[in-house]
Amino acid sequence: MAEPATLLTVGHSNHTLEHFLALLRAHDVQGIADVRSWPASRYTPWFDSGPLADALREAGVQYAFLGGELGGRPHDRRLYDQDGHVRYDVVARSEAFALGLDKLRRGIEMLRVAVMCAEENPEHCHRRLLVARVLYEEGVPVLHIRGDGRQELEGGFIRLDSLFEESLPWRSTASVSRRRRPSTSSVG
Repeated sequence: MAEPATLLTVGHSNHTLEHFLALLRAHDVQGIADVRSWPASRYTPWFDSGPLADALREAGVQYAFLGGELGGRPHDRRLYDQDGHVRYDVVARSEAFALGLDKLRRGIEMLRVAVMCAEENPEHCHRRLLVARVLYEEGVPVLHIRGDGRQELEGGFIRLDSLFEESLPWRSTASVSRRRRPSTSSVG
């Protein structure tokens, strides 16, 4: 029986394009699956989807945008709780997520693919907490590429949800809703 393909994850952070491409080369990345809901960066415009796809193509790396299916800030308001956290348990059961995950599974069978988001640290990023978690629980090995070039094997992080079992919901670690929440102050 063949070993399952490994999924890599990487965050572009505020790296230069040259540093980011060097990270990809160092880890033999052949494809990027961009899972940002909005593939643009105010501070690092070289990571906007257009310029990034062009730079990756020039570097011999394939690019696929999967943020519509696997993004951490879904458009559907029913996927959020009252505090603005994304309900990963609901997202993981959605048809769109299943379709995106199927595309990603096919991709990692053909190429060495890194799921890319913005955050350097995967500990609180949906690329790890949602996308990689589902595949890891299916038996897919997951390696996180860090900004300094290290790799961290999934399973090396303390999983808070496993410490408290059912007491913590499976959701984003922070509110990511773009909708402004009403003030709770009695002053107004």
